[in-house]
Amino acid sequence: MTEPQPHDPQPAPPRDRRVLRAVGRWSAATVLCLGLGAGTASGITSLDRGELPGLATESDGRWEYPGLSLPALPEGTPRPFSKQNEDGIHHADLRKLLLPAPKGARQDPKLSGGWTTPQRFASEYVEEERADIELGLADQGLRHVAARGWSMPDGTESRVYLLRFGSAEAADDFSSVTLDATGDNSPDVTLDGTTRFQVDQDWHGTARSSVYSYLYRETESGDGPYPSRQGYVLSGDTLAVIIQKRNGGTATVPFHQTTVLQSQLLS
Repeated sequence: MTEPQPHDPQPAPPRDRRVLRAVGRWSAATVLCLGLGAGTASGITSLDRGELPGLATESDGRWEYPGLSLPALPEGTPRPFSKQNEDGIHHADLRKLLLPAPKGARQDPKLSGGWTTPQRFASEYVEEERADIELGLADQGLRHVAARGWSMPDGTESRVYLLRFGSAEAADDFSSVTLDATGDNSPDVTLDGTTRFQVDQDWHGTARSSVYSYLYRETESGDGPYPSRQGYVLSGDTLAVIIQKRNGGTATVPFHQTTVLQSQLLS
């Protein structure tokens, strides 16, 4: 496999890392959930920069993702959460940290893994909340937004956004204050076309001490069990937002699987 060429680093202002909110955050000892298997979990979480395996489709309904690899860092820059980069600044190209679509997916041509706008991200939420979300992004010094979307043969629509800020503190402030999506209650904002959400009680976190994940599922309705799901993965200066929707209800396993793999790419 050929490593991508390094590119010019994006400077980030130094700062003292504040203590992130502890409510609902998972420790490094937390194991991967869903019965993905000790061998598979260890294979993912034990790797450093290099190859990361996609989780093969099995009878539990997981999707078949391609093999993953972490992109090369610009020369002379430390990896996130290393001793020289404890604040978790991601120096790699944000677009190369996006999870690829699984096998059999139909790509969204408008969200194909490149840059997108704050307005496109805000459009995921109800109209009356979009201005506040855009203001929060501006106030916290948003630097870039990258996104990928796809749909599966069963009708499940997925979208993954990566939002990079100037510091870990800014990313935390946006997720915990503007969205209020990193605690033990449902988010303060509402996804467009959805109703009420509850904490996903089946989610037990990822085995990374510096990456915090919060998953929510829409309460059951006439559209089936959990017609929508949303997840927030906070990793240093970057926030991943994962959304899945399906008429008739979304499945637990592929949503958790998607969150695990995206978390690994941000570790």
